[in-house]
Amino acid sequence: MKVTQRKLDDGKLRLECVATPVEVNEVLQNAYIQFAQQMGLRPEKDKTVAQVAEEQMGIKNLDSIVQEQAIEGLVPYAIDKKNLTPAYPPKAEHDRAIARDREFAFTVVVLPKPNYELSSYEPVSITVQPFEVSEDEVQRHMDETAEHYAEYVADDPHPVAKGDSVKVKLECSEDGKPMPGLTTEGRTYTTGAGYMPDGFDENIIGMNVGETKDFTFEGPSLDDDGNECTQKVECRATVLEIQKKVIPAITDEWVTKYMPMYKSADDFRNSIRESLEKQGREQYDDYNRQLAASELARRFQGSIADEVYEAMREQLMNNVRQTAQQQGKTLDAFIEEQGGQQQFGMMMMMQIRELLVQGFALDALFRHEHLVLNDDDINAACRAMNPQVNPKMLRQRLEQTGRGFMLREAAERLKANNWLLEHANIKIAGEQADADKAEADAADAAE
Repeated sequence: MKVTQRKLDDGKLRLECVATPVEVNEVLQNAYIQFAQQMGLRPEKDKTVAQVAEEQMGIKNLDSIVQEQAIEGLVPYAIDKKNLTPAYPPKAEHDRAIARDREFAFTVVVLPKPNYELSSYEPVSITVQPFEVSEDEVQRHMDETAEHYAEYVADDPHPVAKGDSVKVKLECSEDGKPMPGLTTEGRTYTTGAGYMPDGFDENIIGMNVGETKDFTFEGPSLDDDGNECTQKVECRATVLEIQKKVIPAITDEWVTKYMPMYKSADDFRNSIRESLEKQGREQYDDYNRQLAASELARRFQGSIADEVYEAMREQLMNNVRQTAQQQGKTLDAFIEEQGGQQQFGMMMMMQIRELLVQGFALDALFRHEHLVLNDDDINAACRAMNPQVNPKMLRQRLEQTGRGFMLREAAERLKANNWLLEHANIKIAGEQADADKAEADAADAAE
């Protein structure tokens, strides 16, 4: 990408950009993929996304649909090319459509992120909760493990009731055709657990051991086109025995038999505790970093441009819309649950200011302490962004799509936050009160 830079009177930078045909094709393809994911299009072998979109949605020209999304995908390349960090994501300006295999010219006006200062760079003081993993939590995980190894054994015969576990023989068919997936010589089934349709449970409940019963029930299925439909199943069921669930005790003998990688039950328990401590420590450190950053933000000096607030608000509102959609709610209904428009708006503005100020405060600390990034810092930021993805792969993906500046900013803030916590004056909640009480008791005793 060819980028020329010109400084404007208001401190902003105007970037005149020309993307290569290869870059144009790449952002169009990325926009295709995002469109398919958003619309739930099913991929088909040997067919492009455009072909699938035309067949399934009647879209003749997918490029025109993803036009703006593709153009916005070029903006990070231009920003990264000039090694800039914007105060907020800028928009592209252009006077013609983007087209495959052709150069594309556009303009971006960037407000570089300001360098703010703090009233003090002395260590912050915070009070944190003590870190601990309760034995109840360890025991709960052991109980869950034992549950997975539970066995079903014969119980005293009685008519099947809701919640009973029974061993049943099933012969199932649809329109006279056997259904191998539902047919079995003997399978444990628990009534009322939701594993089978209500019509099945209604017929099993009340049967006695040794009884055979013919009945039909309806269940959900998919037709040849993948659409939901209802199927009618003919079933012959025989109750072989009433069963009860036996959960094993985790003893040394049990561990030797089922988990030989551990030396004993205590060794297994210690392994669970260590795992929980590792997981909990990561969350605990995140929480403490947040406390330290919040305290540092109190020292922020300066004013933040309205454009920066509005850009952050737009970003957060997009997150809110996605959350509401995932919960199957309208945006208005979701906001109403948060206390209504007025309260939601107030909370939103407070959150926006806190996020912005914390970020700018950490930027100031990074500069003041002359901190420098290395590969470990970059990888740590990648892990913080998405723990499920290999950090080197995520770094490569971000840098290849022009978002290296976003990664560097995240890495700098994380390193500054870690430095801040390492040098903080930290008190453990409860310990100071205990110390004061001990001192008071000692004074009383001396009298």
